[in-house]
Amino acid sequence: MVKLDKIYTTGGDQGETSLSDGSRVTKHDLRVAAYGTVDEANAHIGVARLHTTDDVDAMLGRLQNDLFDLGADLARPVREHEQGQEQSNDLRIVQNQIDRLEQEIDQMNEALSPLNSFVLPGGKASAAHLHVARTVTRRAERLVSELAEKAEINQLSLIYLNRLSDHLFVLARHLNDNGTADLLWQPGKNH
Repeated sequence: MVKLDKIYTTGGDQGETSLSDGSRVTKHDLRVAAYGTVDEANAHIGVARLHTTDDVDAMLGRLQNDLFDLGADLARPVREHEQGQEQSNDLRIVQNQIDRLEQEIDQMNEALSPLNSFVLPGGKASAAHLHVARTVTRRAERLVSELAEKAEINQLSLIYLNRLSDHLFVLARHLNDNGTADLLWQPGKNH
């Protein structure tokens, strides 16, 4: 369990922060930008939860917890001896978390009306907030993808973000009366 006795530490006053392994990096470091954007997506999911029912709220709560796991994963650089190991003492995204996303996507998708156009972000408040969370998740995915080109990462973290954005899209459609309340793009409508 994490215990926070003091919220401010003054350790970042010079534009640096500590990763969870104790190393210091600038606050604009790509790794910090990646897990900061994951945190931003998590905050948007928190807002969406204000507009959902108990079953969806519980699902979103699990996603928020996963996103804290993901932030912890990204905040701790992968060590050389970790490469290819199944187990590590460090908190990392695991395949079971991805599998759960895929199962939930498949279950929700069964009831959705088929798409014949792209969906505009909107509809019900809960769906609109999830579309914002989805776009922030895609930004986090781009940052983690860029980070993966420069440093070793847990590749499951990138896969998790990819599935999560799909999950948020399908869940937004589910909340929009299984897609019947979706706002659809009408190409060239305003020409």
